[in-house]
Amino acid sequence: MKKLYLSNTDRKIGGVCGGLGEYFVLDSTVFRVIFVLVTILSCGIGVLAYLGVWMVTPRKPKGVN
Repeated sequence: MKKLYLSNTDRKIGGVCGGLGEYFVLDSTVFRVIFVLVTILSCGIGVLAYLGVWMVTPRKPKGVN
């Protein structure tokens, strides 16, 4: 069963976009662009969404691929 984790390797700030990229098997840049666009178009909601996902998503344990 797949589980969403923060990325330990593909991270710029908190590993959220890298984790989403690993989960959905997409380039993490796609999620970074989406967060930036949502932030710009919604006057900052993207930042709140990023912080919310960062707070509730666990770090990937060692040994889990």
